[in-house]
Amino acid sequence: MSASSHLSHPLRSQRLNALTHEPHERLEALVKAHEPFASRENFARFVAAQYLFQYDLQKLYRDPRLVALVDDLPVRCRVAAARLDLADFGVPVPAGDESIRSREMGVGEALAWLFVSEGSKLGAEFLFQKAAALQLDETFGARHLAAPDGGRAQGWKSFVKVLDGAALDSEQERRADAAAIEAFERFAVHLERCFA
Repeated sequence: MSASSHLSHPLRSQRLNALTHEPHERLEALVKAHEPFASRENFARFVAAQYLFQYDLQKLYRDPRLVALVDDLPVRCRVAAARLDLADFGVPVPAGDESIRSREMGVGEALAWLFVSEGSKLGAEFLFQKAAALQLDETFGARHLAAPDGGRAQGWKSFVKVLDGAALDSEQERRADAAAIEAFERFAVHLERCFA
């Protein structure tokens, strides 16, 4: 019996959602505090943070074990879109580090990192609309926030189905829980760096 069956949220996606509520709220407050929509310069800093987070996850989006579960996983990665957005602003691509990329992750841990990245595409709808006030869209400056092919909801539903259906033991569940929280904290680190 998995650890998740003992919790009030029987579905893994619901459990991870509940577990990450606090770090998610902290991150949202941090984003607001940096006012990414106050100017194009501020928005470019926000894009740099997005790029660094997607750079962290780039290898996971290509991981054969995960692609076997989510067949369109490679095209879901937004690192290339963020890189093009930075080029639009004439901003150099920040150097990422290998601390996450070089880590050996089990499927549960990897899915939890992707849970945070894929889930952010839902909130990106609001950000994408705000970017329009800066004359930014899916062709200039805000590609990484644009809706994926097939729409945001459909992409999320198909990912959640895989996340909830993956067979994990109790140790893998524990690692997944920790990874989801770490992913939010990692994005906060990138944000602080890019707005420093």
